[in-house]
Amino acid sequence: MGAQWKQKGRVEAANAKGKVFSKLAKEIAIAAKGGADPAMNPRLRMAVEAAKKASMPKDTLERAIKKGAGLLDDAASFDAVMYEGFAPHRVPVIVECLTDNKNRTTTSIRVLFRKGQLGTSGSVSWDFRHVGVIEATAEAGADDAETAAIEAGAQEVEPGDDGATRFLTEPADLDAVSRALAAHKWHVTSAAMAWRAKNPIELDDAARDEVIAFLTALDEDDDVQNVYAGLA
Repeated sequence: MGAQWKQKGRVEAANAKGKVFSKLAKEIAIAAKGGADPAMNPRLRMAVEAAKKASMPKDTLERAIKKGAGLLDDAASFDAVMYEGFAPHRVPVIVECLTDNKNRTTTSIRVLFRKGQLGTSGSVSWDFRHVGVIEATAEAGADDAETAAIEAGAQEVEPGDDGATRFLTEPADLDAVSRALAAHKWHVTSAAMAWRAKNPIELDDAARDEVIAFLTALDEDDDVQNVYAGLA
């Protein structure tokens, strides 16, 4: 019985990693439409760095770039689609998708929102800020976070995950600030665009668990890239 449980765990882990790689490959393919050279394409460079951080195999990464840049017979054809609405307990939610079939994706999202409420464009995005988010850690001899933020052009600084520091930027400044932080001896571990809730909602544990289950189901859909919620 134990061996079966362990095997099941390995399969679930492999499937989870496969979903991560699939989402990363889509982002790389979309970014590569703007050019196959990461040095000349900031969005692609950030997507490639995220893929490397997730230990995506090199051949998978390179194929995604070529596919997006139209260098293969089966060139990528994905559209970016954003959905807005509410999770249970009126928690605002933004869902970003990359899809090769909008009708399929819309149908899936409608089903997933049955326990919430799917809204129209602009119904909740007004209550979010679209910002660049950089996670970084200080190297030896680095400036303190506040100084580094000012020098690099970041707008805000806050504690990040696992002891890192989070720098927030204007959308257009994400790549420039990321590069500038590296020059100030800060090791950038991730850099991406994100939606940040202006007025996150606090819930009790039971309600929060219900919302988390709703968000998890959304995130597991193959066409969903990112899920953002106004949850404190």
